[in-house]
Amino acid sequence: MSGTADFFGLKVPFLKHLGVKAEMAENGRSRISLELRPEMLNSFEVSHGGVIMTMLDVAMAVAARTTHEHVGGVMTIDMSVSFIRSAKGRIVAEGRLLRGGNSLHFCEGEAYDESGELVAKSLGTFKLRRDANNKKPQAD
Repeated sequence: MSGTADFFGLKVPFLKHLGVKAEMAENGRSRISLELRPEMLNSFEVSHGGVIMTMLDVAMAVAARTTHEHVGGVMTIDMSVSFIRSAKGRIVAEGRLLRGGNSLHFCEGEAYDESGELVAKSLGTFKLRRDANNKKPQAD
């Protein structure tokens, strides 16, 4: 799986705007990456925390989606992030499905900087998105 903002065949304008690259998604795992640009930095000239949070949210959501055949997607209903160190250059975020059910999926994510150092860790809960009429998944 590769390409700018192409996740499960979906085009996500926000991720395209950021320049997020989908690298891998299978068996409850995912990996995405991003080259930081000057407009993504904070006043300390390192990655803004919101960029890291976005990367972790997407990596976990993608990992959750890998275990289902539907295209309905998932919605983040809860997410926590612990920032460990600042990041520069290329950011890689990895997501892992911890447990998935009929409607809720529990995931964890980690973000690494260009030197491979852990910069943030997250936990997230995702709800499968379904059509209200017949309970079948909806397209995003």
